[in-house]
Amino acid sequence: MNDDIMQPHNRKKLHDRVTKAAEEALAARKHVSSIDVLVGIGWLDPGTVKRWRQGQLDCLEGAVRTNLARISEAMKLFRSWAGAKGLIPRETHYVAQTPSRQTLRFSKSGNPTIEQLYRTHWISRELTENKRERLAEKASRAPELVVIAPLHDSWTCHRCGGTGGLLIMENPGPACLTCAGLGDLEYLPAGDALLTRRAKAKSPRHAVVVRFSRSRRRYERQGLLVEPQALAEAQRGLSYDD
Repeated sequence: MNDDIMQPHNRKKLHDRVTKAAEEALAARKHVSSIDVLVGIGWLDPGTVKRWRQGQLDCLEGAVRTNLARISEAMKLFRSWAGAKGLIPRETHYVAQTPSRQTLRFSKSGNPTIEQLYRTHWISRELTENKRERLAEKASRAPELVVIAPLHDSWTCHRCGGTGGLLIMENPGPACLTCAGLGDLEYLPAGDALLTRRAKAKSPRHAVVVRFSRSRRRYERQGLLVEPQALAEAQRGLSYDD
């Protein structure tokens, strides 16, 4: 390990930073993760975490703004703090926000033991067992797919070289819905909350459609892509209710 980490005063500084970040995350959500700590001490940018969750990075460690020795030391300090607090460890599954739903990788090495340590969330004993289970289930839930309605059509699918009105971002670049395996989904515009909720519940595959707003400088939800059969069933259900 680097000499600067081994020096007591440097370890004390890092200990204080890790503890502060972990305490703040725990107070806010009643659980804390390695990502919370890395973001809290300023070594990891939230935007980078978002790109990683979208499958655009090979591993998260490569984006952390320090060397592996310091990351390892910070994670040891974090686990030591969590154990001293009596928090309950729960392994969480991290899957990418992509159609393939691949497992996200934290470490450069891909070592299973290191991956498990990163995936472990630490949960407050103040919560009931039922609440802890719900929290663990929510944390492991696959994120919604996000499809982009581009502001212009001057983009090219990195797989087939085509283009279209909708795209999904992959690690090499934008992909058309056909190549991403979503070409059969049907677009349901936003506006009818009940129909959207029912169609989403009936559709095992679905994706949120967003478009960038220049005035608000953010992506805004436009609608939902769902399986045609699910949409038809949801529409029939509403007509029966009437």
